[in-house]
Amino acid sequence: MEPYELSLPPLDEPGEVVTFHSYKGGAGRTMALANLAVMLARRNNATVPTLMIDWDMESPGLHHYFRAIGDGPGVLELFEACRDQLLRRSRRAGARDDAALAQAVLDAVGWEQYVSRADHGRPLYLMRAGRQDASYPERLARLDWEALFDACPALFRVFAENVARRFRHVLVDSRAGRGGTAGICTTLLPTKLVLVFAPNRQNLEGIEALIGRATTWRRSHEDEQRQMLIYPLPSRIEMDDSARRALWRRGDPERGIPGYQPLFERALAEAYGLSRISLESYFDEVQLQQARGLMCGEPLPVFGDEEDDRFSVTRTFQAFLGWFLGGYRPWQSRDEIPLLNAVAQGRAAMERGGGRGVSLPLARDLARLGELYRREGRPDQAAGCLEESVSLQVLILGEDHADTLDSKAALADLLFEQEKYQEAHFLQVAVLAVRERLFGAGAPITLEAASALAATLAQLNQIPEALALQDAVIEAHVRQLGNEHLATVESLAVRADILCHGEQLDGAVDLLEQVLALRTRLLGGEHADTVRTRKVLAQARTRLKQPEPPAARDVHGRGHRGVGAEQPRAGYPVVRGRRGSPDELAVDELSGPSLGMR
Repeated sequence: MEPYELSLPPLDEPGEVVTFHSYKGGAGRTMALANLAVMLARRNNATVPTLMIDWDMESPGLHHYFRAIGDGPGVLELFEACRDQLLRRSRRAGARDDAALAQAVLDAVGWEQYVSRADHGRPLYLMRAGRQDASYPERLARLDWEALFDACPALFRVFAENVARRFRHVLVDSRAGRGGTAGICTTLLPTKLVLVFAPNRQNLEGIEALIGRATTWRRSHEDEQRQMLIYPLPSRIEMDDSARRALWRRGDPERGIPGYQPLFERALAEAYGLSRISLESYFDEVQLQQARGLMCGEPLPVFGDEEDDRFSVTRTFQAFLGWFLGGYRPWQSRDEIPLLNAVAQGRAAMERGGGRGVSLPLARDLARLGELYRREGRPDQAAGCLEESVSLQVLILGEDHADTLDSKAALADLLFEQEKYQEAHFLQVAVLAVRERLFGAGAPITLEAASALAATLAQLNQIPEALALQDAVIEAHVRQLGNEHLATVESLAVRADILCHGEQLDGAVDLLEQVLALRTRLLGGEHADTVRTRKVLAQARTRLKQPEPPAARDVHGRGHRGVGAEQPRAGYPVVRGRRGSPDELAVDELSGPSLGMR
């Protein structure tokens, strides 16, 4: 590989610096970096400038993947020159600006001359670890990285800014472990940190502490308040042993196996100040399988794989890029990301003056995204999406359009779950009135709206009104569908909930027993609806045998006892929109691309 005179123009906006790090060697870190570098460089018809930096100074090997010809200078020679420049400049008197000093040093040494062309078919470049002559080990031992940092703390940060102005992606191969240059690569350089690991104790041992150190440094140093997103990349996964694969992913405390998914969920939640995150969707897609072609020095899988083959290593890298390229957090689900992309594209088209043909698809995507957030237990984000969807549909379609009504009903369901009963009531009354006028009082969609309103009336302590409305729903279902149709059973379950809330426990218990028998016969004893009914029935029987004093009521007249929003229900709205268990939920997203720690 001959030295290459860098002639790339500056980018319109800075690229990103990504460090690939592994706590132990043998995890396939360098191979992963090389494959992803090729994939990134050939994007957009091979027009994305990508730079690889081999900072694994003790055992450099990145150049072997690209059949390098000859030898050349690299990271070692660059920072030797920086050291010499700093020694000369340190003798000058007067106050100094570290960032200005670092830029002057890098300009003087000409960092671009240490970059070589790695691939003449795409804009892929390499900065080697250094010239591999007989003096390399001695010169490496003499270079004091800590002293270099002390002489100019901004040097490595400004270096990262320089390369990011010329390359869309800068991929840094860091040495394993935590000593030497690993701290520079994991804390000072990156905007993204990819932690490559094999599922075993040695690889997992130091990861949690490393995440804490890297993020704490960024949080505690005023000059380092830059974004840094962390991506786990499990490697060397044995695809033919599903039991072992699941064991190391989930963990087994009794056998002393930590499980990499709970480890990363805990470490990332703590680093970003979040209460709980889920990496379920991410690790379903991102597991880099063991393969013969992953050995150092062999041709990269990305050159030979059929990209559409679901067993290929390249397919796994493509899945990883789905999160990585868009700057999405690993705890964002694979269902969320395409919807976010569609919404972003729709909003951009709206800003360019798009009309009905743009706004309606945007409203539908917002509604789908809102329902996804609702299922994942992220009510604030769900509300924002659903409210925007309703506003667009009202503007384009009008208040009475079926799609507008569906979105209003979905928003009302969410408000009900958030215990915002007055707001839910306002929407539900409007939806029911229009559906009765458009579709008739007995239409299934109208009966669904009536049942939703009845449940809300119960929460507002308007029990007689709630029962009267729900009885009409039950009568219509029995007449149209029969006594044992699931819709009829559901309407009976809602009536039982209303009775429970109104402290009419004798009637509630009788009705719940009927619902339980029907659901057991129709759905089976272990179906989620059957199990929920069984729990509500047990609770109602307990309260019937051990009556409690009347519950305190708030200014709206709502009771704080009974089957409220915090307790199980036999009917609406649980079956309308499942609320995930704590183990299934993701947390609210960070606001913006910053590190977002608090």
